[in-house]
Amino acid sequence: MRDWVNTAIAKIEADLTRSADTHLIRLDLPALNDITLYLKDESIHPTGSLKHRLARSLFLYGLCNGWITEGTPIIESSSGSTAVSEAYFARLLGLRFIAVIPKSTSVEKINQIEFYGGECHKVESSQIYAESHRLAGELGGHYMDQFTYAERATDWRSNNNIAESLFSQMTAERYPEPAWVVMSAGTGGTSATIGRYIRYKRLRTQLCVADPEHSVFFDVYRDGDRSRTLSTPSNVEGIGRPRAEPSFLPGVIDRMVKVPDAASYAAIHFLEGLLRRKCGGSTGTNLFATLQIAAEMHRDGRSGSLVTVICDPGERYLDTYYNSDWLAERGFDTAPYRAQLDAFYKTGVFSV
Repeated sequence: MRDWVNTAIAKIEADLTRSADTHLIRLDLPALNDITLYLKDESIHPTGSLKHRLARSLFLYGLCNGWITEGTPIIESSSGSTAVSEAYFARLLGLRFIAVIPKSTSVEKINQIEFYGGECHKVESSQIYAESHRLAGELGGHYMDQFTYAERATDWRSNNNIAESLFSQMTAERYPEPAWVVMSAGTGGTSATIGRYIRYKRLRTQLCVADPEHSVFFDVYRDGDRSRTLSTPSNVEGIGRPRAEPSFLPGVIDRMVKVPDAASYAAIHFLEGLLRRKCGGSTGTNLFATLQIAAEMHRDGRSGSLVTVICDPGERYLDTYYNSDWLAERGFDTAPYRAQLDAFYKTGVFSV
């Protein structure tokens, strides 16, 4: 058993060695001469999203804790991207992988999970936790439970985490210590990693977490009530939760911003015009909140840099966020927010 685990860890470490770090893209904002904005492009990971880092950490955590051994079926509850990445690592180790996903998960994500050899088990959003536990017990498998273990599986001090990576990449920039890092929350693991790293390195950088509609994180941050729940799931895949997940740590967050779903979708269409590429909905949530902060800094005469994250590619959402019929059928009017973003780009003023 130990020999198999040793080999499995070596395979994961070799995969990491083969992977270059993700790019930090500077996004020019002509109206803001003293403010620079950077996008940490996590979409270039082998599985195309920020969740590649998380999946790697969760597998190493499970292996080193003795929870994953040869032949262990892996089960995960996911809205898509984590399942894609975990399917990749399960195939690398020769393990069966079952993703318990909401019925609303995009076809593109389902296809990617299956491409890596994973199986998709579709349920209502409210059932993903219980069904994952049930399947793990029935099959004698391991339930990864990203929502519980994300913040503890990642070594926030070093080990190539996203925080260490982005701050290292900023060292030669005009403003090397960002005024703000802006990140949305799904499990809460990434914001926990970044917030802890900022404190560990004694940086002045502040952390803002952007939250979509139909998520309890913003309210939990505001009033501290972790018993809050919602019956309606988030419309932005991968972020926002109907309950306060164990990995969500409000204490490491300096500010939260609530972003309307239509604003998130408008932001990715706006960004496409600047980058000539499509990004996922959570990237739009990140960007909209980041530009609000940039406008505040500009209004107050402050200079500095801001960093946010491209979480995954937009090709996963061609039938949804990039489909005008899908947006119209669900009542998402992106036009006012797009006009707001276009005006900001020209003037630096974020009108309300």
